[in-house]
Amino acid sequence: MLMTTNEPVGAGGLAEEEAAALYRLMTWLSPAFPVGGFSYSSGLEWAVEAGDITDTATLADWLDVMLGDGSGFCDATFLVRAYRAAEAGNTTALNEIAELAAAFVPSRERQLETTSQGRAFIDIARAAWDADGLDAMIAACSTPLVYPVAVGVVAAMHGVPLGSTLHAFLHALVSNWISAASRLIPLGQTDSQRVLVKLEAAVAATANRALNAALDDIGSATFRADLASLRHETQYTRLFRS
Repeated sequence: MLMTTNEPVGAGGLAEEEAAALYRLMTWLSPAFPVGGFSYSSGLEWAVEAGDITDTATLADWLDVMLGDGSGFCDATFLVRAYRAAEAGNTTALNEIAELAAAFVPSRERQLETTSQGRAFIDIARAAWDADGLDAMIAACSTPLVYPVAVGVVAAMHGVPLGSTLHAFLHALVSNWISAASRLIPLGQTDSQRVLVKLEAAVAATANRALNAALDDIGSATFRADLASLRHETQYTRLFRS
């Protein structure tokens, strides 16, 4: 767990606990953290080839729906529920959440994407960022942890605030989608940032929904994105693994 301090903090400064939490989130959810996120597009590659995504406007619309009505909201909710179960030491609930999250993907490639990243995240966290109780939480799960569950468990065991973890996770998710699209459409760096700006309110709204959602609220309506993920498996020319 994060340590606390009684030392005074200067104007505009961060307490030791806040600084440690921010440092860890910036590290874990940075593109440089080696979970291999750069090699996946979550079906965007097929959507670009099919002509569904052609510019910044169509990309922003597609990602807005994925975020609010598709995998973005589902993953965010799984992260929240996994975090709370790990924080409470409820291994039974955590195992149930891990099993449901592992089953809640629409295609083989999305399964590969989320389980591979989850496994890498856990392995690196245990090797370099271990925390008391983390091994026990992982051992309690009968299925490999998918990426959002892995992030939730590690953040909880390190005492990183849930709200900050959730917003950072969604920001990283959207940033990775945009990074993939920038290589596929292609987009310039400024246009990529414009899409990220457009999605700021959607990220905040999705985070707020997930914080108040129960497992029964999880569901998606992004049929075209799910088809894109399925079609990508047989796409002739591919840059990405999903």
